[in-house]
Amino acid sequence: MVKPTIHAELSIVPVGSPTTSIGEYIASAIKAIRTVKGIRYHVTAMGTLIESDNIDSVFRAVMLARNVVFRQGMKRVELILRIDERRDKPRTMQDKLRSIQRYTRIRK
Repeated sequence: MVKPTIHAELSIVPVGSPTTSIGEYIASAIKAIRTVKGIRYHVTAMGTLIESDNIDSVFRAVMLARNVVFRQGMKRVELILRIDERRDKPRTMQDKLRSIQRYTRIRK
């Protein structure tokens, strides 16, 4: 039996912050995500990619990130979460990226 590979993309938007900058809130969310064992993550300009072989670890990371933003005084937080769970073969985020890069080189 193949271990599942879970890839998730999380975007957090604190609603109602005093300024248009949300970097402080996102940094706190990332620090919370770092505490979860069994995940790998990559921060992008538009969200955070999370990888694990355990769906509970992904959900734990999301909940910790959400909770820390609420603890910073936000009354409303928008979360966008996409999950891709693959059970036919193990795949990492890097594998997926290499595959895309290979196709873009071929099609030039």
